[in-house]
Amino acid sequence: MTSLLRQVQAAQADGRIPALQVALHRADRPLWTAAVGTSGTDRPLDDDTRFRIGSVTKTFTAVLVMQCRDEGLLDLDDPLSRHLDVPAHGDLTVRRLLSHTSGLQREPWGDVWDSLDSPETEVLLAEVARAERVLPPARRYHYTNLGPALLGHAVARLRGGTWAEVLHDRVLRPLRLQATTAEPPEQAAVGYLVDLYSDTARPEPRFDMKGAGPAAQLWSTASDMARWAAFLADPAALDPAGRVLAPATLDEMRWPLTPTDETVWARAYGLGLHVVPAGPRIVHVGHDGAMPGFLASVFGRRGGPETPGAMGVAVLGSSGTADITHELSHALLAAAVESDPADIVPWRPGAPVPDAYRSVLGPWFGEGVQHVFSWHDGALQARFADAPANKPPAVFTPLPDRPDVLRTVSGREAGELLRLTRDEAGTVVRMHWATYRFTRAQETFDGVF
Repeated sequence: MTSLLRQVQAAQADGRIPALQVALHRADRPLWTAAVGTSGTDRPLDDDTRFRIGSVTKTFTAVLVMQCRDEGLLDLDDPLSRHLDVPAHGDLTVRRLLSHTSGLQREPWGDVWDSLDSPETEVLLAEVARAERVLPPARRYHYTNLGPALLGHAVARLRGGTWAEVLHDRVLRPLRLQATTAEPPEQAAVGYLVDLYSDTARPEPRFDMKGAGPAAQLWSTASDMARWAAFLADPAALDPAGRVLAPATLDEMRWPLTPTDETVWARAYGLGLHVVPAGPRIVHVGHDGAMPGFLASVFGRRGGPETPGAMGVAVLGSSGTADITHELSHALLAAAVESDPADIVPWRPGAPVPDAYRSVLGPWFGEGVQHVFSWHDGALQARFADAPANKPPAVFTPLPDRPDVLRTVSGREAGELLRLTRDEAGTVVRMHWATYRFTRAQETFDGVF
């Protein structure tokens, strides 16, 4: 890990960051941490020093929302007013607020960042009527702190507690994120504004987000946040029983719903998560954060044969202007894989293919194009014959009471049905996938060989 430490040390020096704390989590190696600089207090900078994580908080609020959805307490297409009494904008849906496509203005009403006086919850809700819709809903990505704040309070009302109480009980405690708190602990670092033209570092004021807390209130350590990033990328590894959230729900949250820039498609936003392309079939998922005197970047890595399971990085810094903090998380994820890739898992023979599906295996033609159907990992799969090796296949599962009708559960045509037609001997001789006919020989659409 010497090369990673040098990257951290270089970032701290080049970015002129008073305190930089980093952690790398992966399922196949011990937790790696580094801390460079000084905390700004009488306490030395170490792995237990706490930093504000700003908008990384939104990822926690998003998980709380999706928990409610999975338990049937809300639907993503419900209007906000169904779950929170607001004087305006109640018709905006949970999905729009969660994906930053509601068109709602960025901040609660008033000059919060000028006065550093965030409204209490009841005041924030009462003043929603004074907030603008700066864009029509669903027009485009427009980042907002007000939207996630409203969702956090909706969850709190549904659960019968405060947002902080619900978060602790339903996420922080189950995942053992013991260093993550809504209130600043005694181990808190000092956040700074580092002067552009000198070596002066001026302390930034510390203030409570109050009613806007579900958008940006939390404090944490890099160790906790690297674990959180790993959960966002690979929930089954850290939460195998799905006590916090089902892996399929995290899949849904990670799906890129809208690009954050209309012409440079370098980042997208899903349901409470940023999705950043990082190579062929590789993405980083998580969030950045900023508060006066602090920047944070918390991302997990998915995809690629060399990426280990449960891989996440957190970079927390005590300078509010050192953008290198945000860049370092992605650089460290890539460097860690390059210098120490995941171990190669030996191939082992699997269980026999069920007799009912043996005649499906092999090449088929649909729309004049050859597809290959195969059986791997206990499921029927399909892919274009010339598809690149790293492109995931379509995966099917039979309907419980109809073994010759299968649902596409992932990959191309996800959600669509595959219907098998057999001859008198029981051999599959024709298939229909998403209603398109599949045959063993190449045919025109009217059945001519």
